[in-house]
Amino acid sequence: MKQKNYLKGRGAQINPVSPYEKLQRDTEPIDWALAEADWETPELQTEYLETHPKTILNKVESPDIPMEWSLNPYQGCEHGCVYCYARNTHPYWGYSAGVEFEQKILVKRNAAELLEKELKKKSWKAAPVMFSGNTDAYQPAERRFGITRACLEVFWKYRHPVGLITKNSMVLRDLDLLKKLASENLVTVAISITTLEDKLRRFLEPRTASVQQRLKTVEVLSANSIPVFVMLAPIIPGLNEHEIFGISKAVAERGALGIGYTMIRLNGDVAAIFEDWLRKNEPGRAEKILNKIREAHGGNLYDSRSGVRMRGEGKIAEIIREQFRIAREKFFAGRQMPKLNCDLHEGYKTAQLRLF
Repeated sequence: MKQKNYLKGRGAQINPVSPYEKLQRDTEPIDWALAEADWETPELQTEYLETHPKTILNKVESPDIPMEWSLNPYQGCEHGCVYCYARNTHPYWGYSAGVEFEQKILVKRNAAELLEKELKKKSWKAAPVMFSGNTDAYQPAERRFGITRACLEVFWKYRHPVGLITKNSMVLRDLDLLKKLASENLVTVAISITTLEDKLRRFLEPRTASVQQRLKTVEVLSANSIPVFVMLAPIIPGLNEHEIFGISKAVAERGALGIGYTMIRLNGDVAAIFEDWLRKNEPGRAEKILNKIREAHGGNLYDSRSGVRMRGEGKIAEIIREQFRIAREKFFAGRQMPKLNCDLHEGYKTAQLRLF
């Protein structure tokens, strides 16, 4: 993998211009002299910016996502996954979807307070809430701010169902709360594992937990009766689709109850960010990988059609779909994720109202 003019510790290597910026700047405003000397200099290090939202729960309108509500304690993500579709939300805040998505982290300190306010409402109807749906709730910022844990405490207080998806082993910090929630069938955890090759992981997802840490996380959660699902997401044709059976076997052996996947989709600025990353890291295979992605999306790097965009179409997509079918039959026969309990919250809320 090439290292010349490479920003170590970051996924994106460029800052595409935000379409919302009034003052246009260069597409790649990275000082490579600084980057080569020390990427953690003040000009390049992570910056935490406090925001003050008025609401914290987001209604999920997409038919491709199985939960009704999502909650994002942070915007931007220091994990730096180069393929992340959520990068395209950062320009709405005035920042680039590239390096700035990983560097400028927006922190919602009052998230737990806003969540409790919502769950206490008479009009609130219990439905599973997904952490996060956009950026990882257990990214490095969580170690400093603890917002995700504070929200989990609210979910437990009000006996409300919640789903977590993360690629960080920091979720084990909250094992005490997760065990309480699981005892009442109020939580599921999805662990994202894209590869078993840690060398690839370090470049593809530079600040995430190692492969071994993630496998251990699946094992520990399962051993503590916390339902675990593993997302092989995204599948990148030509880069990691050959690992479907290996990952499936590894997580099944550690107690996972199921697997899922999504096909890589390079929407908006993510296309330029991923292509730049790919040509710098895999120059000999870049064009072949990009062509395979296009083949899975009708000749484009992205397909916006609901029901198709997450799985792709065509021969490559069919082969991947068939591999997952076989993997489920072989490694997960007789296993299924439980349905979360929405009744307990309604009973708890009714009991609390009787006190007034």
